[in-house]
Amino acid sequence: MAQNIYDHPDFFAGYSRLPRQVRGLDGAPEWPAVRAMLPELTGRHVADLGCGFGWASRWMREQGAASVLGLDLSRTMIARAKDDTADPAVEYRIADLETLTLPGTAFDLVYSALAFHYVADFERLIRTVHAALVPGGSLVFTIEHPIFMAAAHPRWNLDEDGRRTWPVNGYSIEGERRTDWFVKGVVKYHRTLGTTLNTLITAGFDLRRVEEFAPTPTQVECMPELAEELERPMMLLVSAHKPRRDYHAP
Repeated sequence: MAQNIYDHPDFFAGYSRLPRQVRGLDGAPEWPAVRAMLPELTGRHVADLGCGFGWASRWMREQGAASVLGLDLSRTMIARAKDDTADPAVEYRIADLETLTLPGTAFDLVYSALAFHYVADFERLIRTVHAALVPGGSLVFTIEHPIFMAAAHPRWNLDEDGRRTWPVNGYSIEGERRTDWFVKGVVKYHRTLGTTLNTLITAGFDLRRVEEFAPTPTQVECMPELAEELERPMMLLVSAHKPRRDYHAP
């Protein structure tokens, strides 16, 4: 079972104060780039893995999705999502992505924001998602960038010129990383960029787009604190496609 850090009271209190949780999608600087990766949603059936407070689930329904299933390990998150949602076409359930099961060929889109790096068995998860998508369906997800999370001690250092630098050590050593974020010992799983993308390809996905998120000049002008994100990529954004097989027919 995955570590359920989001139900820790101290973690939840700190996490709830993040701009992306207070302001929703408008508080996530990567959201415009993510939104550009999403397929047409009208009439589509969507699964939102690691749905948190349900911001994306509700937005997708507002864009015309026929149904949205939001899944999250955190009981606190799911309770908040249910309280904030008054739409019978949006359903929330507690689920562990480590042992996730989904109905076959049931979804047109599987979406996930900053959740997959908490999963140890990424290969199993991606195979499960592939089987759950209809032919022609899409997977769009964001994770912490492998460069961001590889370091044993992920924090800014100063080089000899006094410039802030991000450590990259042990990059090719994949596996568990523990970091202090609101509480001590948050468990995440580092995989290289190659492993991440090749896992998708091996599962049968076609890659559509890959973005190593960096803020735009306009975003930095509006939020100067985002300038540090130009020093190293913090997030990886991926759009993949389950191909239709009928084009192989004679």
